[in-house]
Amino acid sequence: MAKVRLTKSFSFEMAHALLNYDGKCKNIHGHSYHFDVTIIGEPRQEPGHPEDGLVIDFGELKKVVNSSVVDVFDHTLVVKADHNAELTEVLSKNFERLIYTEYQPTCENLILDFADRIKRALPERATLHHLILHETATSYCEWYAEDQ
Repeated sequence: MAKVRLTKSFSFEMAHALLNYDGKCKNIHGHSYHFDVTIIGEPRQEPGHPEDGLVIDFGELKKVVNSSVVDVFDHTLVVKADHNAELTEVLSKNFERLIYTEYQPTCENLILDFADRIKRALPERATLHHLILHETATSYCEWYAEDQ
């Protein structure tokens, strides 16, 4: 049977700061992220089954991506865990939605994290094919399973 690719788009707001960066992005700043998730698989061929003809229901894909990425990162400040200790202490005391990562929270590293989270949450019949993460209207990065 032929494989089919399905894409669902998401949007969320997130702030970050890049430790040791030599430009404006070293400062805390935010983005309106646009995130496209594409999966691939064979449509189910079971006449009478509620999911006959589907690789995955778009609603199920939405639940997977929202629970593993969007709900986690939306309206958060993401900083590297070893960022300035004084700053992280002040942030932790004053803000609720903080994520400390082991990686520099660049668009590139975020998309790698998002791919891992989504792959772990997808049902077996659907495989993550690629992701596109727009940090701005004109700047984005892509992740493809075939490149791994």
